[in-house]
Amino acid sequence: MSSCFLRVMLFALCALWNLPELVLAKHDGITRHYNFDIKLQKVTRLCQTKSIVTVNGQFPGPRIIAREGDRVLIKVVNHVQNNITIHWHGIRQLRSGWADGPAYITQCPIQTGQSYVYNFTITGQRGTLFWHAHISWLRATLYGPLFILPKRGVPYPFPQPFKEVPIIFGEWWKADTETIINQAMQTGGAPNVSDAYTINGLPGPLYNCAKDTFRLKVKPGKTYLLRLINAALNDELFFSIANHTVTVVEVDAVYVKPFKTNTLVITPGQTTNILLKTKSHSPNATFLMAARSYATGPAAFDNSTTAGILEYEHMSSVSSTKNKRPSVHRPALPTFNDTLFAMNFSKKLRSLATTKFPAKVPQTVSRRFFFTVGLGLIHCSRNQACPGPNNSMVAAAINNVSFVQPSTALLQAHFFGKSKGVYTTDFPVNPPFKFNYTGTPPSNILVNSGTKVVVLPFNTRVELVLQDTSIIGAESHPLHLHGFNFHVVGQGFGNFDPKKDPANFNLVDPIERNTVGVPSGGWVAIRFRADNPGVWFMHCHLEVHTSWGLKMAWVVMDGKRPNQKLPPPPADLPKC
Repeated sequence: MSSCFLRVMLFALCALWNLPELVLAKHDGITRHYNFDIKLQKVTRLCQTKSIVTVNGQFPGPRIIAREGDRVLIKVVNHVQNNITIHWHGIRQLRSGWADGPAYITQCPIQTGQSYVYNFTITGQRGTLFWHAHISWLRATLYGPLFILPKRGVPYPFPQPFKEVPIIFGEWWKADTETIINQAMQTGGAPNVSDAYTINGLPGPLYNCAKDTFRLKVKPGKTYLLRLINAALNDELFFSIANHTVTVVEVDAVYVKPFKTNTLVITPGQTTNILLKTKSHSPNATFLMAARSYATGPAAFDNSTTAGILEYEHMSSVSSTKNKRPSVHRPALPTFNDTLFAMNFSKKLRSLATTKFPAKVPQTVSRRFFFTVGLGLIHCSRNQACPGPNNSMVAAAINNVSFVQPSTALLQAHFFGKSKGVYTTDFPVNPPFKFNYTGTPPSNILVNSGTKVVVLPFNTRVELVLQDTSIIGAESHPLHLHGFNFHVVGQGFGNFDPKKDPANFNLVDPIERNTVGVPSGGWVAIRFRADNPGVWFMHCHLEVHTSWGLKMAWVVMDGKRPNQKLPPPPADLPKC
């Protein structure tokens, strides 16, 4: 009797202990807790050992799994000398902008010995996303998958897979990446390219001295869901599995109309879910899963190929071939600058646009913006000896403004009404002057610099055209927007024509995503509703371009209702 009574009392006390958290969680999910200890870890790749910044000593970092509707709390404790922030890439962060993560945009960094709890609820999202550091180049090793499962009892809108497998692409440098970018910014030169690409942290068999390879063992006649994540710093990638066709079913945690392909393109910041239907019988062969760069710009790039190995579990029925050495098949990937393939692939992506998963694209627009994105030059300081003309270096800009990182977080300055001296609200809605954007560049290619933002009233229906420029060289730019998904309503090569091109916009089933590749020598048009109050970063997800200033921010004002206002910051928000 007494032991039973004690067990009942203990259960009741536990329930009371958790009650405040359950009361605070005003959603239909549960609360999930994670601990991220930022620490150094020695890792060996390409026969060379170095210390890297990791979460919990893992590389890639730990997997976060939640369901749609869940509240997630991640306590990040910084045990290294670097300042740290973590971004939950693709999470909408509805009224939780304090948890978004980009350094000096929504928060000051977590300094050595300090901690911060990222607290957000996953609303109306399910699928594959990821998390990564969002300060300097630390995301080279600080990244990991974030999987959002549907609500319990809700099936996928495609055949239930036999197994789900993460495939995370990364980049590996033998040297320290912080040293590389710091030296490049000081000298004005381009940073060194990576020494290898990786799949789940491993370079694979096509590199010298690459002993570790990711292997995916499969059963014949089964369907596997591969969750692809491009966590590489500076390279878009082509990916293919030798002798296998896959079905694309989701991008950026949004379901798409399924279509088959042998090869796909995935930019840094993008995710893609594919169904792999294995062969009906186990072949006496292995198949490389290979990825290499899709590179369009004038700069040097890592022209190597990473690969994992797909191998079948050999059944007794193929024992007759057991003594034969299995053949190795390698996929044929497009040439490194195949812009037409990339464009055609992106045009195949369409939203489901069903009653259950509608395409909520704004049919009308209240604000239109035209942004040029590309490279230019900027004068260096007198104590620098930069390689460009008249002591200049390469810079990147949006509408000729190269973004200057502030020393105070923009969101705090906005929330407390202390923007003076931190940012200005005069970001240009159009380029400062018109020119043949994808043709002969103008004679003056110097860019301006500043910390400028665009202010949007709550619920503004935005149309934004992003136009690549050929200044220094045409190049594809994967643009990522924090705090929102957007619909890609149009895209094309050459200069955007505001009179002709809008007539061809897709307002029925355009793809919805959070990162889009601005085509090399072309343009892309997106629409979104500014229904999330806060300060939201938009930047190129090629880290070198972000370092050079290809970034800006949107300030979305509060709405009139209580549930349309940004709450105050949490007590443990880091200070600058």
